[in-house]
This record gives sequence, C-alpha cells and structure tokens, in this order.
Amino acid sequence: METLKSAQPTPGSSALRLLFALVTGFVILWSFGVNEVPTFQQPELARILFWHLPCPIIASVLLGLGAYQSWLYLRTEDLRRDLKAIAALELGMLFSIMTMASGIVFSRAQWGSWWQNDPRQTSFLLVLMIYAGYFVLRGAYAERVRKASMSAGYALAAILPAMFLIYVFPRLPNIEGASLHPTQSIMSGQIRGSYAQVLTATITLTSILTVWVYRIRIRVGELELQAHESLGLETPGGGAAPHRVVRPVRVLDAGGNQAAKGSGSTDTAGQG
Repeated sequence: METLKSAQPTPGSSALRLLFALVTGFVILWSFGVNEVPTFQQPELARILFWHLPCPIIASVLLGLGAYQSWLYLRTEDLRRDLKAIAALELGMLFSIMTMASGIVFSRAQWGSWWQNDPRQTSFLLVLMIYAGYFVLRGAYAERVRKASMSAGYALAAILPAMFLIYVFPRLPNIEGASLHPTQSIMSGQIRGSYAQVLTATITLTSILTVWVYRIRIRVGELELQAHESLGLETPGGGAAPHRVVRPVRVLDAGGNQAAKGSGSTDTAGQG
C-alpha cells in the first residue's frame, strides 16, 4: 500500500513532466527549422538523423546495463537484479529496432534504396537477431529462477559480440571503405553548428525519457514481484511455494469396512 501511494504523481513531478513535454515540442520544431545541409541527397529528409543517431547510442548503453545487471544476478541470485536486467534489455531491444527502422528510412531517402546490404546495416541486423534469441530463450522457461539464470548467462555471452558488431566491425579498414554509412561524423566534426546543437538536445531529451521509462518498468516489476511473494505464489528465491492440501482418503476400519476419514497426506499446489 505504501508503495502504491509513493507511485502517485506529485504536483512537482507533474510540473516537470509538463516542462519536459514543452521542451520536447520546441526541439522538434527547432529540428525542422535548421538550415539544410546541401551535401545530403535530400536535405529536408536528412533531419531524421536527429532522432536516428540517439537510438544506437542509447541502445548500446542499455545492452551494456542489461549485461551488468545479469552479472550481478548471477553473483547474488537476487531476482530484483534480474528485473533490472530485463527492463534494460527490453528498452535496448526497442531502441535497436528504432535504430534499424530509422536507418532504413534514411537509406531510402539518401541512397535510393531501403536496403543497401551495407556492412553497417547488416552488422546491426545481426545484433537484433542476437537479442531476439535472448527473449526467445527467456520465454522458453516458466520457472522464475531458471529463467533468470539462463537469460543472465545469455546476456553476458551476447554483450561482447554485440559491441564488436556495433563499434568495431564497421570501423575495420576494409569494411569502412566499402560502407556508405559514415562512422566518424560526430568525432570528426562533420556535424556542427545548428545541426550539432539540435542533435545534442535530442540525445539529452531521449536519454531523460529513457531513464524515466526504465524506472517505471522497474517499479511495475517490483510490484508484481511483491504481489507474487505476498500471495505465496513464489518464494523469495523465485520458486513455487508448496501448499499443503488435506485430502479425504478411504481407510479400512476394524471390521474391514471402508470409512472416509480426513488424512494428513499432502499434495503440492497444482496436483490433482
């Protein structure tokens, strides 16, 4: 009950949300007002970069956070660590999908085709497939502890190939030369002026929104975990709690006749 009360919005938090919405609206309008860059094939459509570039950056942070929380779960076997891991990886998968979708739109606008078989596109598609396997594996187990343990091990095994495909593979000399996708636009200062200012604003706003959604996802998961534990559906370790059930059985009396009596025999929940 105290947890539910603490989740109620306060006047201060409502004001912050309103301010965030107003700032976001201003930045969106600002992004349509910046000067066009003539080097793009379709400069007016190139503005999707403002919302495309934050996605892989945030996705990478979330995938790394999910692996870190998974490692902590394997050390402590605390289901709240598993909860934080799945929250990070769910959001990481969402931002990875938005990265791919917005990148495909940019490819069509600037390079003339939805899919170029570009090494950067292909490597990120592999990242999506790796983390799709994570959610398939997680859905294959019903028991909470086993699900958490198996998915935590997978998340740890997946983080190194994912980071290699995102940051190392596209920058290999022979790969970078064959790719249409620029890999050093920010670091080399190609994005500057009003473009850089809007991009900084969108990265900041998207990061704030991500932290807010991440905290909400954890809060919801904690309420679900508390409900399971309080109702006895799961033990603190995540396993099913045994429920002893008294069942009537037939026994023979002294004369050899059957009589129904209450028995102390037990059964676990979910049987008979």
